[in-house]
Amino acid sequence: MPLMRIPYTAPLPNPTIIPASASTFQGALTALNDFFTAPPVNAASGKDGNTVILSGAGISVASGLADYRGSNGTYTLNKTYRPIYFHEFTANHEARKRYWARSYLGWTNLHKSRPNKAHAAVGALGQLGQISSVITQNVDSFHPQAHPQLKTLELHGYLRSTVCLSCRTEYNREQFQHDLSELNPAWADFLAEMLASGALATENPDERRMKGLKTNPDGDVDVPGVEYGTFRYPACPVCLAHPPEGARVEQSADGAWLPSSTAGILKPAVIMFGESIPNSVKTAVEHAVDEASRILVLGSSLATYSAWRLLKRAKEQGMPIGIVNLGGVRGEELFFTHAPVDGLGREGVRCSLSLEEVLPALVERIRAGQGAATHLPRHDSFQPAPWA
Repeated sequence: MPLMRIPYTAPLPNPTIIPASASTFQGALTALNDFFTAPPVNAASGKDGNTVILSGAGISVASGLADYRGSNGTYTLNKTYRPIYFHEFTANHEARKRYWARSYLGWTNLHKSRPNKAHAAVGALGQLGQISSVITQNVDSFHPQAHPQLKTLELHGYLRSTVCLSCRTEYNREQFQHDLSELNPAWADFLAEMLASGALATENPDERRMKGLKTNPDGDVDVPGVEYGTFRYPACPVCLAHPPEGARVEQSADGAWLPSSTAGILKPAVIMFGESIPNSVKTAVEHAVDEASRILVLGSSLATYSAWRLLKRAKEQGMPIGIVNLGGVRGEELFFTHAPVDGLGREGVRCSLSLEEVLPALVERIRAGQGAATHLPRHDSFQPAPWA
């Protein structure tokens, strides 16, 4: 199989702020308020005027998780990082050992992390009737935790479960972590030592490098010099009890999956590099875009095509597009061809701000507008930035 490469690991161009007034915090806040509250571009479409959110790793950085392409992202600081690809995981017992060993070490910090103010603000915007649904590239499950009442579509799956490659049964990841500890007592002691030293107390890349670790997204911890080949993992309990027809599932005396097996392999319930997104998920996210009046990207560089194509779909329908992301975005100039630089924001917004600061402020701005006795349309003209 040809070498598969991770897209867009080099720095992306700096963003072009649209409208120009969004260069300041208050200007961006006003533009985002206009973006959310403007009437649908096509009033005859029958759409309700709501916004669909597309979120990426940037929204979870404030929760203590690592991102991919930011200034402290994995691909920025760790040029040699290469995740295990789907075809490797499914075909190679040693690759699975490596994956589960590193995931075992990284799960503790990921599991204790919680949604932040930006996730809560997304939920508040949903309660205010501004959001129709959320599509997230993230696998941390923070969106459904923060706003269970708001429909969330997890484009790339989730880490809260494992799934059997044979019978597709899901298995709780926390219980799976316990099983890994039982199968790997020496690794459990090693993990306890790392936790006691504080090595896993943060995903800050500088702090981790000082402790001999490489920080990677999605609960992956690389400890140079460690022999991953000693790690063991369990078989799918359903397939173990009832093997698929024509297959065999075998385990050691203490419960480790044996390579003589032909089924019962558990993988994380995420879409790994090189794995296809299920058609049902593709259809659901496309419908979420089609039913909305506008789309807003939060904390994503859109480097993966599965996310980028959703913006392309929205653009082809003439929907206003908003992007709030620190740093560049793949091909973003294509999405703002009809958004005037001296506009108000309703035709499109591009700003580079902290999500945990701007989203709660936006919630308060929209609440204030909805609570006013009368809501007059804005007629103020564009005001240039103070330094212009």
